[in-house]
Amino acid sequence: MTLYTEQYVVRGAIETHEHRVTDILNEADQPFLVLEAVSLEELGSGDAPTRAEFAQITLGSILFAVSLQAVEPARGLRTLKVAARAFVSIPPFRVIGTVHLLPERTLRDSLADPRTPFIPVTDAVFWSDRLQHGRQHAAMVAVNQARAQILAPYDEDDPAGVAGRAAPSAVPTRLPSVPGGAEPPGTGSG
Repeated sequence: MTLYTEQYVVRGAIETHEHRVTDILNEADQPFLVLEAVSLEELGSGDAPTRAEFAQITLGSILFAVSLQAVEPARGLRTLKVAARAFVSIPPFRVIGTVHLLPERTLRDSLADPRTPFIPVTDAVFWSDRLQHGRQHAAMVAVNQARAQILAPYDEDDPAGVAGRAAPSAVPTRLPSVPGGAEPPGTGSG
C-alpha cells in the first residue's frame, strides 16, 4: 500500500480481509491504519527513505492512496456505474482521472452527497509541480474528500483544463483591488 500525506510517501503492508484499497480506507474501524515493513520518504527531500518495522498513519492525514493494479469488485458486489473524467486539487498535488457514478446521478449530485471518505479515481495521473514530483500514472488513486480542495469535471479537449472557463451567463465583476471602482482591462462595455 502506498499513502501520500503532506510530508511523506508511506509504503508498507497491511493485514486485512479487504482486497481493494478504497475498502481498506473506507471500512477502517479505527481512525488510523497500522502498516508493517514501512518505508517513509520525505517529499521533495532526496534523502534515503526511513525504514520502520511498523507505523501508525492517521486516516485524516492521508491525502490519497495509490494502487498500481486495478482490482475488480467481488462477484455479486458489482454495481452498474457511469464514468466521468474529473480533476482533483489536493494540495500540493493534482489528480486527473475517472470517477464512477451511479447512472441516475451526475458528478454534481455525487459531490453534494458524499457517501464515503475516500473516493476512487481510476486511470489516474497525479503530480505536484511545487514539490517537483513528476506525473505518475496509477490504476487507482483513493482521494480523501475531506482533504481535497477542488473536485470538478475535467475536459481533456480543453487545454486550460478546469481553469479559465466561465459559465455562459457569467457577468464580469469588479475586482475589489481595483482603485476607484475602475473595471479591469477587457471587461468594459465599450
